[in-house]
Amino acid sequence: MPQDLTLRIGGEAGMGLESSGAGFAKAITRGGLYAFGLPEYHSRIRGGHNFFSIRIAGRPLFSHSEAVHLVLALDVETIRRHVDSLVEGGGVIYDSQHQLPPALRRAHARFFPVPLSELAKEQGGREVMRNTLGLGVVAGLIGFDPVYVESVIRDNFARKGQGVVDANLRVVEAGLRAARAFQADFPFRVTAVPDAPRRLILNGNEAFSMGALAGGCRFVAAYPMTPGSPVLQWFAAHGDKYGAVTKHAEDELAAINMAIGAAYAGVRSLVPTSGGGFSLMVEALGLAGITETPVVVYEAQRPGPATGLPTRTEQGDLLFLIRASQGEFPRAVLAPGTVEQSFQAGWRAVNLAERYQTPVLVLSDHYLASSYRTVGIDALAFSEVEIDRGALLTDKELDSLTEPYRRFRVTESGVSPRALPGNPNAVWVSTANEHDESGAIDESAGNRTRQVDKRMRKMDGIAKEMEAPSTYGPRGADVTLICWGSTYGPLRETVDTLNADRPGAANMVHFNAMFPLPPASVEEALSGAKRTIVVEGNATGQLETLLRSQTGVSVDGSVRRYDGRAFTPAYILSHLREVT
Repeated sequence: MPQDLTLRIGGEAGMGLESSGAGFAKAITRGGLYAFGLPEYHSRIRGGHNFFSIRIAGRPLFSHSEAVHLVLALDVETIRRHVDSLVEGGGVIYDSQHQLPPALRRAHARFFPVPLSELAKEQGGREVMRNTLGLGVVAGLIGFDPVYVESVIRDNFARKGQGVVDANLRVVEAGLRAARAFQADFPFRVTAVPDAPRRLILNGNEAFSMGALAGGCRFVAAYPMTPGSPVLQWFAAHGDKYGAVTKHAEDELAAINMAIGAAYAGVRSLVPTSGGGFSLMVEALGLAGITETPVVVYEAQRPGPATGLPTRTEQGDLLFLIRASQGEFPRAVLAPGTVEQSFQAGWRAVNLAERYQTPVLVLSDHYLASSYRTVGIDALAFSEVEIDRGALLTDKELDSLTEPYRRFRVTESGVSPRALPGNPNAVWVSTANEHDESGAIDESAGNRTRQVDKRMRKMDGIAKEMEAPSTYGPRGADVTLICWGSTYGPLRETVDTLNADRPGAANMVHFNAMFPLPPASVEEALSGAKRTIVVEGNATGQLETLLRSQTGVSVDGSVRRYDGRAFTPAYILSHLREVT
């Protein structure tokens, strides 16, 4: 097989592109190979051009690729948009019922007409099954053992009955037969590895959801908003089995207030959303801050402002989450960059929220949230999961109290011993106004200063728990590339490419714990850096601003992207030439 092979499936919304792409990526994983799958879609239910890219290799992958080897075109528009992305010798599978305009033919590409719609109706009874038939053509053309595609079909359609399963299997077989006519004309092959270890394929939303559930999250409330909605859907599908309550709220304000109420009562609570939804939650976030209620907000970024590009990606909300409030209160901001880090962020966030009795915000983005990646079976490190509820008083401790319980008692750490409602020895007032140690409203200057200082002292403890930035590549490299969140994958592959051409050319520093930044850890990670370049997905250099304001570090240059598309290694390499 080649070093890499990328398949791109394209058509209109409603043609089953995401289910087809995710299913084929799963088949690739079951076949002992690695896949990286990325859906690209418009913000409409039907119509508009959508596509799904699947990169395949025999080694771990961290990013998608701009170079394409094979296009499965379910409409002519797909050919028009993607034919120029094909490598030399690449191919296009298209429905022979479509007339291929001569202007779309390219000398470097090969075209494979297959009666997709006709065969789908003939073998499966429905034209809509042409996407499944197309995957059969793909498997035949690249030489991939169809047994893995068939296994995914059996799993995906079993609940619909054996008749549906059999119809889809017939359709795949018809695609395999159709591919035989073209195999000699297509040079790229993918060979399964039957004895490979079992692996997983999942996206960031799924990994985060599993991490939060493993960490004890038992209440999720949300109003659906791409790309955070799948977390709500995941909990709705799986939560009952583990005793988790999932609430589809009427709006974002209701969602976060429900979660605050559940957390106040002692339930580990989560609110998944996107930037526009989080904008509506800011006032309630302040309520959690002043009542010292632990709640986690998962904010999967998309380009704004307002509706912006609702199905695209960006890293534009970092400074917003750090400063979102009226007044000041402590919070932690995490930004996982991989599937593995997303899982870890799920359980770490609920621990941090309860240990410091304050909101914890987790920043993902459309790229990480939605892209599928093959990982080892141990990537989700369940053995490392801890549940730490912090200074939570037991009933025995509450029963033995000899003095009135002070919910907001001033302490050296800023964390007050917390009681859950219900014990007669722990009755207190809670209000959105400034309050004294017992919770009663107190507007005096001295009390205000004591309570603000108390709450903000939590930041000292949170800072000590923030994970230090990670490094990848040789120390003392000529260029140090700095990134945060989902840019990890494309940048890691960029570092590998640069060092393959010239050893010692580049290394990388990645942040997945964004606030508060521990200056000593930043200094250690960047010590010895000769030239520093920040790579991030926004227009204003938000990580640059954060580094400068929190640590005094200034960088030498930047590569930014804010067109709604995710970084690729090719994009980074081409733009690095402009700043180095």
